[in-house]
Amino acid sequence: PNPLLLKPKARINKNVQLISIPRSMERVTVGTKCEVAGWGWTSVQGQMTNVMRQVQLKVQNGSICQQLFKNYQPQSMICVGDDSSKKAPYKGDSGGPLICKQKAHGIVSHGRERHLFPEVFTRIFYFAPWIHEQLRKFSLQELPDSPSSD
Repeated sequence: PNPLLLKPKARINKNVQLISIPRSMERVTVGTKCEVAGWGWTSVQGQMTNVMRQVQLKVQNGSICQQLFKNYQPQSMICVGDDSSKKAPYKGDSGGPLICKQKAHGIVSHGRERHLFPEVFTRIFYFAPWIHEQLRKFSLQELPDSPSSD
């Protein structure tokens, strides 16, 4: 499969930044506060937003997701949510990053229809060897330009 390529190339500036991914076996602990952002639905009625929204959520014990999702795999997934919050990733947010301690630790995956808590995220470090292998395939000329002051 071909990687996703942007045309024109993304330019690093104050609005477009690089982010680190965790090293192999680097996990976020239960209770860690993380940020999720996206342009997905803002209600069950299917209202979309023109403005990127973000929410702060906590990493939960994986046993919560294991009880609710029969396909939950703790080694490759992260259980995230805040049962006291009325906000969560929703339709259209899939693929967005879960940012914890200034690193992308997860990717929005799935939840339960009409429920805000909990959500399942793909655990990035589990796929880090594959990600690094794909990045090695790119030559230096294909990597993003150096940071600029645009």
